Amino acid sequence: MSQTRTEKDSLGTMQVPADALYGAQTARAVENFPISGQTLPRPLLNALVLIKQQAAQVNADLDLLDKNRATAIVAAAAEILAGQHEQQFPVDIYQTGSGTSSNMNANEVIAHRASQLLGNEADDNPLHPNDEVNLGQSSNDVFPSAIHIACAQQLQEQLLPALQHMEKLLAAKAAEFAKIIKIGRTHLQDATPLTFGQVFSGYARQLQLAQERLATESSGLYELPLGGTAVGTGINSHTEFASRVISRIAKKTRLPFREASNHFEAQSARDALVAVSGSLKSVAVSLSKIANDIRLLGSGPRCGIGELQLPAVQPGSSIMPGKVNPVMAESLIQVCARVIGNDTSITLGGLGGYFELNTMMPLMAAAMLESIELLTRAVTLFSDRCLTGLQTDRKRCKELMEQSLALVTSLAPAIGYDRAAELAKQAWHEGKTIRELVLAEKILPETELNKLLDPERMI
Repeated sequence: MSQTRTEKDSLGTMQVPADALYGAQTARAVENFPISGQTLPRPLLNALVLIKQQAAQVNADLDLLDKNRATAIVAAAAEILAGQHEQQFPVDIYQTGSGTSSNMNANEVIAHRASQLLGNEADDNPLHPNDEVNLGQSSNDVFPSAIHIACAQQLQEQLLPALQHMEKLLAAKAAEFAKIIKIGRTHLQDATPLTFGQVFSGYARQLQLAQERLATESSGLYELPLGGTAVGTGINSHTEFASRVISRIAKKTRLPFREASNHFEAQSARDALVAVSGSLKSVAVSLSKIANDIRLLGSGPRCGIGELQLPAVQPGSSIMPGKVNPVMAESLIQVCARVIGNDTSITLGGLGGYFELNTMMPLMAAAMLESIELLTRAVTLFSDRCLTGLQTDRKRCKELMEQSLALVTSLAPAIGYDRAAELAKQAWHEGKTIRELVLAEKILPETELNKLLDPERMI
């Protein structure tokens, strides 16, 4: 039987594992929320602990906290940021909507570990999780600040570089395929020709715009609610506390975090998260379109479109020998669907801002960070394992081009729209190409016909 110790909070006593760094409030949360088994995402935990670390230093500078005890808090936080004490954060992500359980989990672990680091000095007076580690703070301003920090970091360090990498690959393919002419398609029907280079330039532009939208919308994440404490008034917090802590966080992360211009908006609403999620949804829509196009253009290899040749990365069937599927595209499309679903959750979470506080923050944070992580990984893998080795089948492109009835469009200025439409129908019914039919009917001289049907003139 595992040994326990008795810990106390404002509701009474709780039994806590003897070797745990957390205390009674964490134990209550573990007991109350055995829901998903998913704990705080590591980027969010790191952001939360970073706030505690910088807050301790600032409180010491303001002579509000003993410098030795502040140094111990800073050191304990540094251990957590280095990846230690992972098992000391067991609180489920589906918890109190303010994130208070996770905030107190961090306060308790840091206080306990800092007391251990102080040794004999803290035997009779251990650090207090609320009075010292949480000094000048509230869950209501710390937790949303941590969400903003974590999401901004993940966007800047993970997703945006992945999208930039994909954009460069698409632009390189646009240049590589610049002279390869293919038939266009609108409404899933044959249309006039264009080059594969033009197609991929469109994809590259989609990715460029996606990054621009993300950069624009993510600017709202740089406003931090820290300093508002309970309801935005800043009660029990030094007037210089927030600006000093945020300045230190900005320096540590190399991101332009700043204190919120209006703390009442910053704590009661999570509109910035909703806006960023909308941009992530837009990214997912773009990526899904690109991935779907590529897998459809590579369909076949003999009985589909077959204009693209996708890299073979694994066998495609347990029953059909030799079958190879567009698995990297399918994986990316599934991730896009998940991100769009997460956006719905985040939107609903944004509706949870009642009076002075949003109470859907853990859900919003988990969904947002999952979307960023999934997109980062899927985009990187699709880029490296599909786009890099993507090739065109020039023979197939030329074959489909010649068969297309849409080529009759280039004859319309010479013979009129109605006559061109009649020729398209006749060619379809007789199983002939436009070229064959026009030559057989002697509608135009061969020299003029060849000039009009020259694909390079059509693009």
